[in-house]
Amino acid sequence: MKAYSQDLRKRVVAAVNAGKPKAEVAEIFSVSVPSINRWLRLKREAKTLEPKPIPGRPSVKGKSLDAGLVEQLRDHPDATIIEHCELWEQRSKLTVSEATMSRAMKRLGWPLKKRQ
Repeated sequence: MKAYSQDLRKRVVAAVNAGKPKAEVAEIFSVSVPSINRWLRLKREAKTLEPKPIPGRPSVKGKSLDAGLVEQLRDHPDATIIEHCELWEQRSKLTVSEATMSRAMKRLGWPLKKRQ
């Protein structure tokens, strides 16, 4: 789930600071009261409404796949996802699952070949 935009956060905080009740502001902007409380606290303590980075480990295989996969897809346009996984392993010595390959192909806008 993506974070709410900074513009929305500013408008919500401005509405609360203008004296509107939090419940009313929450209904108007379709946000929760706990989110409003969190944004007010952020503004008070950190002086910013920037969303925090999404937690989690950075992708290890994603960047290398995105960088080198286009050439492989062009060279072998009729290969299945399993075959692309095998070709990638031979080429880069890095094993990837079918799901990882599928996500990478989708990110690159490459159509997925259906199994026959």
